Amino acid sequence: MSVQEALRSAREQNTDLVEVAPTAVPPVCRLLDYGRFKYEQAKKEREARKHQRTVVVREIRFRPRIDEHDFDFKVKQAHRHLEDGDKVKASVLFRGREMVHPELGQVILHRVIEQLKDVGSIEKPLQMEGRNMNIILAPAAVRPQKTLVGKQEV
Repeated sequence: MSVQEALRSAREQNTDLVEVAPTAVPPVCRLLDYGRFKYEQAKKEREARKHQRTVVVREIRFRPRIDEHDFDFKVKQAHRHLEDGDKVKASVLFRGREMVHPELGQVILHRVIEQLKDVGSIEKPLQMEGRNMNIILAPAAVRPQKTLVGKQEV
């Protein structure tokens, strides 16, 4: 139908003439209440945002000469963060003459990877950035939920 007929039809029905596909030949239009349409779109966007989860990167810092208990404590923290769904950035900070022995940092980060392999996977491999050596671990894929069959866990 012509544009004038469509506009007249829209006025009669108290709706708006909205162009849906301007590149089509001829252009495609719809009769709808544009204010209500925009409101419903905004409502859908708000609902979608409500179900989103922002990714948080938690940093755990180590030193090349870290003691065993301190190491275990920090790995336990990283384990908890990964279980909560956050990413973990494990860093080894070098100062002064410690820079001469980057292999100490590699040993520490490989131990971290080994202890966290059940709850996380490597997202960004080991790399040196200035005086820091970093890796980024992401939470492992969704683990299947345990179900009870009778009195046994499956």
